[in-house]
Amino acid sequence: MAKKNVITQISVEQEDYSFNEACLRGRISGQPSEKVLPSGDRIVELRLVIAREGERADSRSGVDTLDIAAWSYRLRKRALSLKDSDWVQIDGPVHRRFWQGAHGVASRWQIEAFEITRL
Repeated sequence: MAKKNVITQISVEQEDYSFNEACLRGRISGQPSEKVLPSGDRIVELRLVIAREGERADSRSGVDTLDIAAWSYRLRKRALSLKDSDWVQIDGPVHRRFWQGAHGVASRWQIEAFEITRL
């Protein structure tokens, strides 16, 4: 009879200190736009421009432009009410989105808005 190998795995519980929530303040760049995804889900996308400050500010580019996504009906409606140059605060997690592009897999970082507050 063949001898069986037994592998014992010891489970070690580790604390997870992960925290993924951004709080950003800046101005809207352009008009927010609504998309219907292949799944049928609706999303409103917008861009937030945030000025760089202090010693870490890059002299070639004084701003960062971030992609924001609003998924829920309430947030899509609020996002669509925003206009170019409106000042807002966006709260929500940072996600990396992947999709199949013309030249293979593409990705980008995006903030998923859980809250949008006009300033």
